[in-house]
Amino acid sequence: MEKKLIVEISEGLGNQLFMYSFAYALSKKFGYNLMIDNKSGYFLKKNQLRIHQKYMLNYFNIKQNIASKNNQYDTIFKRYRKKIELIFDKFTSKKKFIREMNTKINDIKVANPPKIPKISQLSDIIYLQGNFENENYFKHLRNDIIKMYKPLIQYINYDNKTINHLKLTNSVSIHIRINKFTEQPHEVNNKINILKSEKFKQDLIRYIYKAVLYFKKKISNPVFFIWSNDIENIKHYFKDSDFIFVSGNDVINDFNLFSYAKHFIVGGSTFHWWGAWLNENPNKICVCSNDINPSNNKNFYPLNWHRI
Repeated sequence: MEKKLIVEISEGLGNQLFMYSFAYALSKKFGYNLMIDNKSGYFLKKNQLRIHQKYMLNYFNIKQNIASKNNQYDTIFKRYRKKIELIFDKFTSKKKFIREMNTKINDIKVANPPKIPKISQLSDIIYLQGNFENENYFKHLRNDIIKMYKPLIQYINYDNKTINHLKLTNSVSIHIRINKFTEQPHEVNNKINILKSEKFKQDLIRYIYKAVLYFKKKISNPVFFIWSNDIENIKHYFKDSDFIFVSGNDVINDFNLFSYAKHFIVGGSTFHWWGAWLNENPNKICVCSNDINPSNNKNFYPLNWHRI
């Protein structure tokens, strides 16, 4: 019987890349055929509320080895069946599920490292579920991942003037995600979420100011390129000529533009994390925050990134 490792893909692009990277590393370790469940994470309406909350790995140089319907949990009935299977899985000698679980500490979710059974303890079909936002799971396969995560050329606008601007300046990429807790329709009028979003934005802006000063001392003539999901809402914070706002691009073209930047101020975004991590400039400086972590994983930021 063919041995299959099936990863459930969900959420936005940054999360999807973490999920696939972990699955890719595990499939290499165990010699299993890596397959993608591109449906189960999106079949519920609540999992499709954000604009970019859809399967996007098909835009990249990733083998689209899609799992069969029999190996997906993409209906309500199958979800209930999965709950029963998870209970039985605790008591079986051959494990089918590897999941990342969270522990709540002081009302904050913290991701626990997934328990990886020995190969002798694995079923012929393994199902992965979790965010796995930690480079230690896959950094030994960095060269493979860089090749796989190149956007396919048919989706890229190579005439974009920002490409040359990033190449010809001492460019520093900044990504500012706002409305973090009010992006979905049911959150917009929630007073607690509004306050959380505003605090997240203000914390992020303060951190970026510090990081900008750091780069102005560290490198000559830095030019700061800002991406955001709401540029009009943040323009008044960055009025100097050193700041350039990048707008009018879609997710994949924005992702491609990150590859041309020289340096990074990584904010509260898995999307921008990947832009910084995949960037191949050997002299790049990546700055991250001591206080802002968009992940439940305490090891979200690589150790060689400079903390501010």
